[in-house]
Amino acid sequence: MVAASTNLRLFEKRASHGAGEPQTDVADAAWIAQLIQHGLVKPSFVPPKDIREARMFTRYRKAQIDERGREAQRLDKVLQDAGVKLSSVATDVLGVSGRAMMAALIEGTRDPQVLSDPAKGKLRSKIPLLRKALDGRFGHVHAVLVAEILAKLEYLDEAIARLSQEIETALAPHVAQLQLLVTIPGIGLRTAQMLTGEFGTDMSHFGSAKALASWAGVCPGNWESAGKSRTGRSRKGPKWLGAALHECAMAAIRSKGSYLHAQYQRLKPRRGHGRAIKVVEHSIIVAIYHMLDRGQPYHDLGADYFTRRNSPDRQAAHHLARLRELGYQVTAEPPAA
Repeated sequence: MVAASTNLRLFEKRASHGAGEPQTDVADAAWIAQLIQHGLVKPSFVPPKDIREARMFTRYRKAQIDERGREAQRLDKVLQDAGVKLSSVATDVLGVSGRAMMAALIEGTRDPQVLSDPAKGKLRSKIPLLRKALDGRFGHVHAVLVAEILAKLEYLDEAIARLSQEIETALAPHVAQLQLLVTIPGIGLRTAQMLTGEFGTDMSHFGSAKALASWAGVCPGNWESAGKSRTGRSRKGPKWLGAALHECAMAAIRSKGSYLHAQYQRLKPRRGHGRAIKVVEHSIIVAIYHMLDRGQPYHDLGADYFTRRNSPDRQAAHHLARLRELGYQVTAEPPAA
């Protein structure tokens, strides 16, 4: 009631300075205050303390991971400026071989044959290409910048490891729920921890999968005015949760043989990449709700779900009709029993 009274005073002050048409803010504020007083306004979702603490850790870790990616891009940019095309040959510039080559460059080695000696594993078969890639104009400025970037990358790796340890400690009571989430294609332990930090593990706060999807901002919008339906663009949900769901969906559509991959492939040609990804995100959040609510692991419907749900006779009739539309004279016999 204190917050409602404060809002009422603010609305009254704003309305008293208004001009032109009569203001209805005072009446609206009074009506909202009465609703809050009688408990008719549903409060906002506030996770428990342990979930809030884990959320602070997961968000900061995500920021450090993103910063590490930016530093890796800066490192490649400096190497490219020096004419060192290491990323064109090595898959992982920050691997053991790449770090050894960059350390030799910082120490002053410029001979491509000497620089390519630390190559290990599959890179040994690419030594001729490595020698060409390492033959650049690496100077003092590049050495200083590369050394600083590598030092920062090392610090970020250590910080991410420390934060991961703190997150595991904070989410220790929710290990069973995390094990359920990682059964979904595209969700790893790190992403499961971030999702848990955003909405917790108690689904009774939302009441239904539809409510959770609406709160997350992954369901179609509803904008109707004067009897006309406008755009169905989704509302804006929590930023960090949206980023985590997008990562999950992008990983899930690469998991061939799964329902989520088949769903994306079915929708992308006629709805586009953006809307198809949003549908996959919706499917993931709905599955998460039911899994956490029932305590059951993920059950994949299979890549052939959309073909199995239609009877063979219906599929045959559809394909025959398409052929006749193209001008073909087609006769078909049913298969033997």
